[in-house]
Amino acid sequence: MFFQRSLALLLALLLTACASAPPTFNITPAEEPNSGERLTWPEPPDPARYAYVGQLLGEQNFRTPTDTMSTAEKVFRWIVGLGNGDREPTVMRRPNAIAKGPGGRIFITDMGRPSVFVFDTATPELTVWNQAVIGQPFLGPSGIEALPGGDVLVADAEMGAVFRLGADGTPRGRFGDDVLQRPAGLAWDDERSLLYVADVGAHNIKVFNGEGAHLHTLGGPGTDPGRFNAPSHLAVSKQGIYVTDTFNARVQHLDPAGELLEIIGTRGLYVGNLVRPKGVAVDGAGHVYVVESYYNRMLVFDAEGRFLMPLATDNSPLGRLYLPADVLVDDQQRVYLVDMFNGRVLIFQYLDQEDMEVLSVLRP
Repeated sequence: MFFQRSLALLLALLLTACASAPPTFNITPAEEPNSGERLTWPEPPDPARYAYVGQLLGEQNFRTPTDTMSTAEKVFRWIVGLGNGDREPTVMRRPNAIAKGPGGRIFITDMGRPSVFVFDTATPELTVWNQAVIGQPFLGPSGIEALPGGDVLVADAEMGAVFRLGADGTPRGRFGDDVLQRPAGLAWDDERSLLYVADVGAHNIKVFNGEGAHLHTLGGPGTDPGRFNAPSHLAVSKQGIYVTDTFNARVQHLDPAGELLEIIGTRGLYVGNLVRPKGVAVDGAGHVYVVESYYNRMLVFDAEGRFLMPLATDNSPLGRLYLPADVLVDDQQRVYLVDMFNGRVLIFQYLDQEDMEVLSVLRP
C-alpha cells in the first residue's frame, strides 16, 4: 500500500512537471541541414542580401522542450504514453499557397490532404482545417488570403468558388460560383478594399468587393499586354497588382483598371528567364520575387523589372527545390518560399544595410 501511494505521488509530481513545459514554436526543426554557418545569398565574397532562417514542415515546428527533462520525467512520459511513439507527425504533403494574417498566423493550403495548415506562432499551436462548408471538405484548395479582420479566404479550384472561414476555421460562406471557372491565386487590396482572383480556367482576373460581390473582370485570353494565358498567382503593389501570366512566361504589373504598367521576365533557357512562373510577391524595397517552377528557382527582380539574382539555388545545403509554387513577403521582410513536392516552406530574411554589416563582422 505504501509503495502504491508513493508511486501515485511520484507520477502526480512528474505529470505536473511535464505539464509545465508547453510546446514552443520553432522554425528551424532539427531535421534541417546544420552546417555551423549561416547560409546567405549570394555566396561570399559577394555582399550578403538574404540569409536562411528556417523551414515550416508541420508538427515538427511545435516541440515540447524534452531536452530539459530529467530521466525520471522522460520515463514517466513513456509509461503514460505522452510520447509520439510510432505515430507519424502531422506534416504538409503538397503545400501550394501561403498567406500571413493578424498575430503572426501563417496559413498554407495543402493540395495533398486537401486542407489548410494554420501555424499559430503566438499560442503556439498547429491546426488543420479541412471544411470548406459544413459537411463539405475542400477538394482543391489552390489560393489563400488572410483578411485584416481575421477571416480567411480560400479558393478551391475543383469547386470553382472562394470560401470564407472565420478566425477559428468555421465556414462562413462562399462566393464566385456563378462567375469563376478554376480560381487559383488570391490577393486582397486593403487600401481599395478589393479582392483579386486569378481564374486559370477563364484566363482572366475577377475583382470582388469585401462582401464577395463580383465587380468587374480584368483581361481575357491572349498574348497581348493585359491579356493572359492561365494566370495563376497575384500580389498587390502600391500601383495595382502583379499577375503571374504562367503560360505566357511573364509577370504583368497592372494598375487597378487593368492597364499595363510593366512586364517582368522573358521566355528563355538562362537563369533569369521564365518558363512556368507561378508565385509572385513584392517587398518593402520594391523587389519582385517570382517562383520559376519549371527550373526550380526563385528569381529576384528590382522595381524596374531588371533581373538581380536567383535565390535557393540547387547547389545549396537546402537541397534541390521540387516544383516550388508560391512566395510571400511579410512585414519583417521575411521571404517564404513554398516548395510544393518537398512538402516544406523555406524562410529567408532580406538583409538591410545594418544586417549586412553585422554579418560581415560575424564571418571569418
